[in-house]
Amino acid sequence: MKVVHTPRHLLHDPQVEYESSGAQSPFEHIGRAEAVRATLQADARFQLVEPAEWGTAPIEAVHNPGLVRFLAEGWALYTAQHPGVREVVPDVFALAALRSKMTPGREPQAIGGRVGYWCFETTTPLTETTYEAARGAVDTALSATQIVLDGARAAFGLCRPPGHHATADLYGGYCFFNNAAIAAHHVASTTGTKVTVLDVDYHHGNGTQQIFYDRDDVQYVSLHGDPARAYPYSIGFADETGTGRGAGCNHNFPLPERTDDDRWIDTLAIACERIAAFGPSTVVVSLGLDTFINDPISDLAVTTEGMRRSGDVVRQLGLPTVALLEGGYDVAALGANVQAWLTGLGA
Repeated sequence: MKVVHTPRHLLHDPQVEYESSGAQSPFEHIGRAEAVRATLQADARFQLVEPAEWGTAPIEAVHNPGLVRFLAEGWALYTAQHPGVREVVPDVFALAALRSKMTPGREPQAIGGRVGYWCFETTTPLTETTYEAARGAVDTALSATQIVLDGARAAFGLCRPPGHHATADLYGGYCFFNNAAIAAHHVASTTGTKVTVLDVDYHHGNGTQQIFYDRDDVQYVSLHGDPARAYPYSIGFADETGTGRGAGCNHNFPLPERTDDDRWIDTLAIACERIAAFGPSTVVVSLGLDTFINDPISDLAVTTEGMRRSGDVVRQLGLPTVALLEGGYDVAALGANVQAWLTGLGA
């Protein structure tokens, strides 16, 4: 199996994130992708390849061009006014309720206001070279997708930063550009076929759901921790099923604490029945491994063997599959968990 990887992910290297009202070392850091790379590189079944460069057009087909522009220039503009800052995070968020009964909001002129206009939370710092790393993650996703479109049964994109929390207009949740959504839209728009995004990350992919919520050519199917207790808290409930042409194309499976291998696999099998009924040409998997029993920011209980079984359930769909790395924060186990999942997929 080909694994697309770029060292450009090293360019996103924040030293602090702000979570639970405190500053801490980021859970999402360069060691994650490096651990996965090292494990797969040592396994002869995997061939590491560099991505091609795809430019910004595929990103702007999914994301607001203003978001792309801000991520390209935001750090330089902010640090010109605040020299010595290493990470940029919002001070003020441009919430719609601030302008209740008024005209719609517009992008602020002041750089301090612009950060909170394009970012929705505080755990996703922007650094000097974050934009280059995020572009690299998109190139990785699209190159893995092209490998499958060219005839491979499956490919893996070792994407970092991850992507599934980024909406059409906002970054956050460790995510800047939505790699899986960009890949899925590329398949749908270039082939004219239907595509499914299967999200198996512990945290609901609010961004992917928002991007495709009113579309009938891209199905979104997600297994995740119940948002009644799990990030992103306000989205990811079972009654969110799509709107307009997309009605019935969105499927959420919120799960209780300590969901084990058997319950996870049973739920995934039901999710795959929904996928088969939709009839996509391709499956794009948002491959989060933070459902793992020892993950520090998850409360599910899937084991490494459960990861292998998960990949096998997806393999049984018999569809070309692109797997893209999302979360997974037990770094000591992350490489083995990715390896197990891809082994189940048929590596």
